[in-house]
Amino acid sequence: MLRATGGLAAVSLGGCLGDSRANDDADSGADDDGDSGADDDGDSDTSPDDGADVDYAVERVADGFDRPWGLAFLPDDGRLLVTERPGRLSLVDPEGGSRSPVEGVPDVHAAGQGGLLDVAVHPAFPDDSRVYLTYAATDGSDRSATHVGSGRLSLADPEAPALDGFEAIHVAEPFLSSDNHYGSRATFGPDGALFVTAGDRRDTDFGPDHVSQDRSVEPGSTLRLTPAGDAHPDNPFVDEAGAADAIYSYGHRNPQAMAVRGDTGAIWQCEHGERDGDEINVVEHGGNYGWPIASESCRYGSDERVAPSHRERGDVVAPVHYWPCGSGGFPPSGAVFYDGDAFPAWRGDLFAGTLAAEYLGRFTVDGAGPQEANVTERDPLLADRGWRIRALAVDPGTGHLYAAVDDTDAPVVRIVPS
Repeated sequence: MLRATGGLAAVSLGGCLGDSRANDDADSGADDDGDSGADDDGDSDTSPDDGADVDYAVERVADGFDRPWGLAFLPDDGRLLVTERPGRLSLVDPEGGSRSPVEGVPDVHAAGQGGLLDVAVHPAFPDDSRVYLTYAATDGSDRSATHVGSGRLSLADPEAPALDGFEAIHVAEPFLSSDNHYGSRATFGPDGALFVTAGDRRDTDFGPDHVSQDRSVEPGSTLRLTPAGDAHPDNPFVDEAGAADAIYSYGHRNPQAMAVRGDTGAIWQCEHGERDGDEINVVEHGGNYGWPIASESCRYGSDERVAPSHRERGDVVAPVHYWPCGSGGFPPSGAVFYDGDAFPAWRGDLFAGTLAAEYLGRFTVDGAGPQEANVTERDPLLADRGWRIRALAVDPGTGHLYAAVDDTDAPVVRIVPS
């Protein structure tokens, strides 16, 4: 039995404020990492921890995954889709732990941080049986790009599920000679639009000409698509000459976590900074989130700021929560707002996985508006297991919280009431 107890402690496993660790994200060798939380001004928050005294247990659902990256439940079915970066998709029965390979998955560029990445299910499933995958793929050379594709999930043969008619429906062009920063989280918003993050592909030209500040291309942005993969007609730049119609927001570095806040319908993202500077953002229509002309991070191997703080510029959107340079950071991957019945005390909390810090973060959120949201990091979960938390999902039937561990021969686990 484990218990989430107390407020933010001065010393805790994996989540201590001000504890700095070396850059050690295994995806790239020296990128996107950190381990501690701080409020927006870098000061610790010792307010009472709502939802602290919750007893929970951790169960292994299935083992043997190779770098699992995305999780998605089939509505009204109970089974779970799991992606693995080398290019495999599995359908898992959480009750018995059995898993079946899904045929029809596309060829992927499984190098660096690339491969088969996120998975999302059409919100009208099973009436609309489309399943969406994000993945890295090449143009036949050494250049690659973030892709979005879809196919219809056939369950006619329970022993042989398949994606029928899978095809790429959008490519975040241009193709670039980099194997890093694909972003690639995908989620459906309350209006039925498909939101997809596209990372900056590790562009190190930190100036106004950086790819994330160039609205004519899609890396470093949030894309908003129709279910068919077209640019959403209400996107902010559809009438701007030379701008990419699919862009919803820009100025992002590498957002690898995205979730819809149920009570407001707002899209939230967590993204990697350079050295620290990791951010939680509420994504606004047409917003510029600053990278790299505004940032809370420092350059790798130094205390030199990459750019002025967001709050020193009036033309960018500031994060609602961040980890400043020197804090140790919070390299994020995977997020979900908890809306289940298994843990009533956690309802409305944001959960986000962290990689190098090896724990599951929990954040209470007060306030409805994008810039009025007050975010507080609470005591970490799973901080004693050495697990890089890659993806999260809530079982809509049981309310159990599921997590995929980023490793070879890795488990998918669930958090259940003790």
